[in-house]
Amino acid sequence: MNFTAKMLRDDALADKVIVVTGGGSGLGKSMSTYFLELGAKVVITSRDIEKLTATAKELEEKTGGSCLPIACDVRHYDQVEAMLDQTIKTFGQVDVLLNNAAGNFISPTERLSSNAFDTIIDIVLKGTKNCTLAFGKYWIANNQKNKTVLNITTTYAWTGSGYVVPSATAKAGVLAMTRSLAVEWAKYGIRFNAIAPGPFPTKGAWDRLLPGDLKDKFDLTKKIPLRRVGEHQELANLAAYLVSDFSSFINGEVVTIDGGEWLQGAGEFNMLEQIPSEMWDMLEAQNKKK
Repeated sequence: MNFTAKMLRDDALADKVIVVTGGGSGLGKSMSTYFLELGAKVVITSRDIEKLTATAKELEEKTGGSCLPIACDVRHYDQVEAMLDQTIKTFGQVDVLLNNAAGNFISPTERLSSNAFDTIIDIVLKGTKNCTLAFGKYWIANNQKNKTVLNITTTYAWTGSGYVVPSATAKAGVLAMTRSLAVEWAKYGIRFNAIAPGPFPTKGAWDRLLPGDLKDKFDLTKKIPLRRVGEHQELANLAAYLVSDFSSFINGEVVTIDGGEWLQGAGEFNMLEQIPSEMWDMLEAQNKKK
């Protein structure tokens, strides 16, 4: 089986306009690429207009689609409104908001300044709130239905995690927002879902989370039952499905795509996998005697 193959038919996202925050690199870029290949018009946003412009040109040349770069700092509501206005002026509509912009770094929490903590909260939680509120208000005020918000969260949004406490706190808020608005705004024809990815290597994020030679010291595949990390196309396939009309009855769901990583870490006795077969034979014999 080729798990890097593309999943949906070529016109699955035809006529849709999709805004991807943090779309200039990493997973945002991978998802945007696939959306374009499926016929969508895509707006990519971040603070770095030079990177966005280069990415948009690259994606248009690769896919033949239409990709609009717009500089936007999602921490500021006025910039989000301006980004939305520019999207509407260019494409006449917007159908999907993908809240992907994020920030994270590893640190003992007691070493964090208040400003460092706030920075992550502002990008992840406040930024998602700003975009969701601006787009939602526009759709509701104009009575536009069949709209979708897809949020990128993480499995430690529900388990918590040391050393990434600001991110865990913010992502937990995003998760609560996803499930809450899935109920409240369904009557307006707006669906909300989320994806909780496991390890999908990207240069930017992984360099921040595992700087220096830490990437070589920590073999993340050992934490994953499938013993591999994710491929970007696998995540892009899932995202494309969740923003497509094929998933129109899925609302308020959080789909984990992590190879079983969080479940392996959650089970109280999962560490017993390290016991060699000879010791299991001995334990079995002892149990039979009892």
